[in-house]
Amino acid sequence: MRGSTTRPGSRHLLLAGAGIPGLSLALALRQAHGDALAVTVCDPGLPRAAERQRGRAFAIAAGGRRMLERLGIWDRLGAAAAPITEMAISDSRLADPVRPVFLTFAQTPRDSDGPFAHMVEAETLAAALRAACAAAGVALDPVGIARAVPDGDAIRATLSDGRTLRAALLVAADGARSRLREAAGIGWVGWSYPQTGIVATIRHARPHGGRATEHFLPSGPFAILPLADGPQGHRSSIVWTERAADVDALLGGEPDAVLAEIERRFTPDLGRLALEQGPSAHPLAFGIARRFRAERLALLGDAAHVIHPIAGQGLNLGLADAAALAEAVTGALRLGLDPGAADVLVAYERARRFDTLAMGAATDGLNRLFSNDALPLRIARDLGLGLVDRMPGLKRFFVGEAAGARGAQPRLLRGEAL
Repeated sequence: MRGSTTRPGSRHLLLAGAGIPGLSLALALRQAHGDALAVTVCDPGLPRAAERQRGRAFAIAAGGRRMLERLGIWDRLGAAAAPITEMAISDSRLADPVRPVFLTFAQTPRDSDGPFAHMVEAETLAAALRAACAAAGVALDPVGIARAVPDGDAIRATLSDGRTLRAALLVAADGARSRLREAAGIGWVGWSYPQTGIVATIRHARPHGGRATEHFLPSGPFAILPLADGPQGHRSSIVWTERAADVDALLGGEPDAVLAEIERRFTPDLGRLALEQGPSAHPLAFGIARRFRAERLALLGDAAHVIHPIAGQGLNLGLADAAALAEAVTGALRLGLDPGAADVLVAYERARRFDTLAMGAATDGLNRLFSNDALPLRIARDLGLGLVDRMPGLKRFFVGEAAGARGAQPRLLRGEAL
């Protein structure tokens, strides 16, 4: 029905974007506050959500897994979450007959918290979150937000179908090209990489055993990540970074030719390979918002930051955003304060900005260090990888960083209730 719909602003939170971070935030807040807080998620892509996510997979770090366990999502995934119990890293040229492994990470008995990461297909995870949100009473509205204007103690959003909603806070989780971020006048600092990310799902004859492999090649990393078995057998996800200028030639041929290019880069002995899904190509970029907030507006996930996929941490940053914002909003509500007030959003920004900058700088630096064929850099980085491989304490530190187990963390990432 067109017209004006109003809810009490102080007890209504509105999200733009039904991606995994946005749905996680909506579910966390609804579980924490029940009917005392109305939560609406608006996304015109909701009817095609499964199609949009198909073929993609994410590495969920231990912190993200603890959060999803607390939200009741992890049990819904069941065997669809494939543990990464070992990681092998090599550095070579494409034509090298042997690709020596310089560094390995493996789960040990002291890792009582389980694997440092799991691979989960995006379609499965997003579907579980949508179902849990619907069951918790989150309103999932398949419309866009045309504009939003602060209006005293609330923000007034006009939807694409003409309705208006008032909320204490609007969360922009609408992607890297966030229209809400631009409309709020929040600047963006970033650049495009001369690289394209290629993702595909492959089947192979032999089990992967939970082993992930990352080959650093001059054109960019080629990662082989373990997925749960499917009806047709053993599977892995490919995340392949290639020079953008070469992508059309690599992917423009027949499926057998594309598979042959994958096989040239695929070294684990997993037997005969077959394409199950993809490949699909995605331009790569780095970007970070100059601010994570405006008046009664908070940026979440890709609307706030985009990083290189070299370390597989993009979604984990988004989940950390959701955990931190849920904690800030909950703290205000339980004190009877305004959840969209400036000090609440400042606290959220302070909690997330340094971590985001640090991860963005790290992934950008790793990509620049490894995605080249300069001999002095190759020698230096291979020596560095070898040294790390011989220092168990340093390896445990890096595993802890990858698992999201270092530094101050929001309660949800520690597996604690809000």
